[in-house]
Amino acid sequence: MEHDYDRPIAGSVDELEPGVRRILAPNPSPMTQHGTNTYLLGRGKVAVIDPGPALHTHHDAILAALKPGESISHIFVTHSHLDHSPLASPLSKTTGAAVHAFGDSSAGRSEIMQKLAATGLARGGEGVDYGFTPDERLADGATVAGDGWRLSALWTPGHFGNHLCFAFGDAVFTGDHVMGWASTMVSPPDGDLSAYMASTERLSVRDDRMFYPGHGNPITEPKERAEWLLNHRRTREAAILGQLDCRGRSVAELTNEIYSDVPDALIPAAARNVLAHLIDLCERGLAAADPELSVEARYFRQGNDP
Repeated sequence: MEHDYDRPIAGSVDELEPGVRRILAPNPSPMTQHGTNTYLLGRGKVAVIDPGPALHTHHDAILAALKPGESISHIFVTHSHLDHSPLASPLSKTTGAAVHAFGDSSAGRSEIMQKLAATGLARGGEGVDYGFTPDERLADGATVAGDGWRLSALWTPGHFGNHLCFAFGDAVFTGDHVMGWASTMVSPPDGDLSAYMASTERLSVRDDRMFYPGHGNPITEPKERAEWLLNHRRTREAAILGQLDCRGRSVAELTNEIYSDVPDALIPAAARNVLAHLIDLCERGLAAADPELSVEARYFRQGNDP
């Protein structure tokens, strides 16, 4: 569950625990809740996690959050959506700090997602930072330490191929992979449900005290939240399988049936989630696409339930 903090104010600095400060970016939306959480770690020479969108006001708010004598020594990016990574380069130019991430916006894609991207599967409008390139690439398990902090990179593809979470002692900065206020959008070809499930299972078996997400408040019951997300996806999968029949169903038809209570503004995101499930089901032999995997295809049930 989310910790019951008061609603944060954009630009304000909240100390969540010793050595962890949060500055909220002024980019609220149906997909970002109150806005993007930017975190400062340590004292003295501090690390920044997820600088956020390219907004001058947020750039200045991050610098204003520094105490007298402090400077930024490292910049970390969980993934390269437009609400997380674009400010990394300007902030790096201002501070001289190197940008650390898994890779550019095409890094980490599975073979099937590479194939779908190459054959023209369009993105769903999530806002990709196509020009993003880190100064330092972090492999899974890489550790970086600084002044009063130490981070271990956990490669967690699913929401995005280059998505990293960062373990900080018994807390994890989870980016958009785990949030407390909403489930995560998985939109092919950048999003990959098979990878998302594997990454979430990886987090669910850890013994962490706290998750600090990219949007929303801290999650005080991390294991329970990860398990809820896994069960939510399994329930959604069962609902999709239950709608498939010999006539075939389209992504739009399935979305309208399964997400009948979702506001119209969120229907496009819901459709991308349905597509992600259908690709996963086809890869596992539980569904088939006619004529081939795409937004426009018709999908049929196939094989037996596991």
